[in-house]
Amino acid sequence: MADDNHPETGAGFAPDAQPNTPGAKLRAAREAQGLSIQDVATRTRIAQRQLEAIERDDYAALPGIPYAVGFARAYARAVDMDEVTIAADVRSAVHNSDMGANRYEMFEPVDPARVPPGKLAWVAAGIVVLLIAGYTVWRTQLLTPPTGEQIAQEAAKPAAARPAGVAPVAPAAQPVVFTAVDDVWLRIYDEAGERLKDGLMKKGESFTLPATARGPMILTGRPQALAVTVGGKAIPPLGAPDRTIADVLVSAEALLARGTAPAASATPAASAPRPAPRRATPRPTPTPTPTLDSPVPAAAPAAPPPAGTGAAATQPPPG
Repeated sequence: MADDNHPETGAGFAPDAQPNTPGAKLRAAREAQGLSIQDVATRTRIAQRQLEAIERDDYAALPGIPYAVGFARAYARAVDMDEVTIAADVRSAVHNSDMGANRYEMFEPVDPARVPPGKLAWVAAGIVVLLIAGYTVWRTQLLTPPTGEQIAQEAAKPAAARPAGVAPVAPAAQPVVFTAVDDVWLRIYDEAGERLKDGLMKKGESFTLPATARGPMILTGRPQALAVTVGGKAIPPLGAPDRTIADVLVSAEALLARGTAPAASATPAASAPRPAPRRATPRPTPTPTPTLDSPVPAAAPAAPPPAGTGAAATQPPPG
């Protein structure tokens, strides 16, 4: 009886215990297919030591939790297992461990082989930082009012002389409108120094110069950011781009004079048609006056008498 019971007792312990951890499941699947750990490393392009850490469920030996999940998914695909189930098991194992409480990260790469190298990530971060710094510096310079030194330099420049041939424009009671085509700081003041407009104009904002302003002038560092019209007529830019201008007259008369084209020069009157050139008449050669010393020219022979004339003609007719 003892011999008969022994096989039955042994039969109860014959089957192997089923693996419960993700690493044990992956190792069992690999061994069932007759693959070595190196074969899996070749298929997944994951280092062998990291695959061994996954089989041991030693996730602390891996670079991070996202890599542990990603490596486990790749391992599962290589041995024809359900990668979603394995990934869920790895997350659960990490969450229940001390490592999960201290190092758990929300990011999870889809494929560890496609994770960009650390050097590339640092280069990209440096480029982003440089772009942000450059934009900040440009924006600061754009919105910073001109300094007192710049204003003094502009004020010291002689006023441009009126071009020759430009007639003075009669005063016109037309509205002067300033429209910001971009964010721009400006100051408009009259001849007494009273500020009519001072501050930043946002893109699209407009300012109409008061009709009662006496000798209005402008100060700004970005003349090209202003569109100026007088009575709806566009005026050329008040200065060179990104160059501070100061004490520039912006009354309707001054702006119209700035935009008036030089007067066209008078067309010369048509001259009378020229007469046809005269043909030169040859001048007669003067006959030299004879002198005592000059030889006497020979007499020209007498011309023969005409027909019917002669000695017979001189005789009287017979009686």
